[in-house]
Amino acid sequence: MFPFSSLLALCLVATLVAAGPCDLYASGGTPCVAAHSTTRALFSAFTGSLYQVKRGSDGATTNIAPLSAGGVANAAAQDSFCASTTCLITTIFDQTGRGNHLTQAPPGGFNGPEANGFDNLAAADGAPVTLNGQKAYGVFISPGTGYRNDATNGIATVSLLTCHTLTPCADSDDYLQGRRCPQGMYAVLDGTHFNGGCCFDYGNAETSAHDTGNGHMEAIYFGNSRTWGTGSGNGPWIMADLENGLFSGVTTGLNSADQTITSRFVTAVVKGEPGTWAIRGGNAASGSLSTFYSGARPNVAGYNPMHKEGAIILGIGGDNSVGAQGTFYEGVMTSGYPSDATENSVQSNVVAAKYATTSLTSGPAISVGSAVSFRATTACCTTRFIAHTGTAVNTQVVTSSSTSALKLSASWTVVAGLANSACVSFESRDTAGSFIRHFNFALLVNANDGTQQFKEDATFCPKAGLNGQGNSIRAWGYPTRSFRHFNNNLFVASNGGVNTFDAAASYNDDVSWVVGAAFA
Repeated sequence: MFPFSSLLALCLVATLVAAGPCDLYASGGTPCVAAHSTTRALFSAFTGSLYQVKRGSDGATTNIAPLSAGGVANAAAQDSFCASTTCLITTIFDQTGRGNHLTQAPPGGFNGPEANGFDNLAAADGAPVTLNGQKAYGVFISPGTGYRNDATNGIATVSLLTCHTLTPCADSDDYLQGRRCPQGMYAVLDGTHFNGGCCFDYGNAETSAHDTGNGHMEAIYFGNSRTWGTGSGNGPWIMADLENGLFSGVTTGLNSADQTITSRFVTAVVKGEPGTWAIRGGNAASGSLSTFYSGARPNVAGYNPMHKEGAIILGIGGDNSVGAQGTFYEGVMTSGYPSDATENSVQSNVVAAKYATTSLTSGPAISVGSAVSFRATTACCTTRFIAHTGTAVNTQVVTSSSTSALKLSASWTVVAGLANSACVSFESRDTAGSFIRHFNFALLVNANDGTQQFKEDATFCPKAGLNGQGNSIRAWGYPTRSFRHFNNNLFVASNGGVNTFDAAASYNDDVSWVVGAAFA
């Protein structure tokens, strides 16, 4: 028999493993007031919907729940529902029961990219991962994509009677009446998907979607923007978006203690209370959290005291600025200022979830080093192949009797993806050093200028053809968009949208290509 002490230890370990991040925050006295994830439940007993997807073929929606209480999302249900069409994430549900769901961000100070000003929605399958070997999907945010809730319940706000003068807020009633000034946040992100645009955020923002002044936000930022604060190295950095400034420390300047962090999976933490705030972070797949800043609030008008309004944003700035990119897997906001010990326990839970990468491609293999051609599968156009005339990419009829020059312009060499080696890039066979890339959603053949933007624009992730033939060639940085021929010209197009080449009619056929050998 085991001694009692050993049995007790086993029970304690089992309890810790079973506890979700929000169970741990509650045990620390700082309960979750918003909890969002498309990959897993964040409470050990949660069995409700994690997120909703909308199908491109008929507009139908379905909710995706965990496979079991406290478990990983049922990715197979999504895959089945979205088979042979596209799907978008329409809602990321709040797991706390407070109704703080995230939906398509409406117009704000910076209007969104759609005709009506709303932001784009994320591809449901744009960020595949595994958790303890089980497949799930994150939220891949391309520039122009964003989610928001401006009418929240329980998110930290300002009270002139309490937070401006007292630390902490006066009494427990403040935590019931909307005067929840202290807050904590964490998010699990992709440490390799970022840019310097404004602003890839998750957290507390203005309820008007407009810039209402210094200190009206307190959100996690991840990226390598150098406009305001910076950390050591070249970034990316975890910083705080406090509105009109990204802060790595007490000023908008350099905080050398805020380290560049490039782990594939990143845990990012920002927390704040009257007079004090902190940045913490670490590798979400192993190890512990580091503290990059903990101390006084910026000594600049508007930031101390804060003016938090209590909206929640994901992937955008508080005024709906939409220039940033990143990938979100899970995150929460708390009532109260969590202790480092509580956050350390949450980090252990995140590590135990064992986030790992999985394939970004599917369908017939397109091998690096091979020379290929792409034949259209739309009934009108099965003799047409992707080729180029100068820098313009188009489709042309190519046969065995075509000129050598035409055959060469319709042939491409497959290389490892310039921005992500899990995907591929296509080098022109007749213009060495030039690649297919998208620019303003049109496909071009341009020389590689070595910039990160070019590399991203020239990286594509093939998947099984939507019409059942060959492959659909999806843009890595815009996974809602795939190679499409439209009036014989080539675009990266979405399944429905504001551009004429985004038309839903014949979309599945127009984005499906038979990949064959290059022309001799």
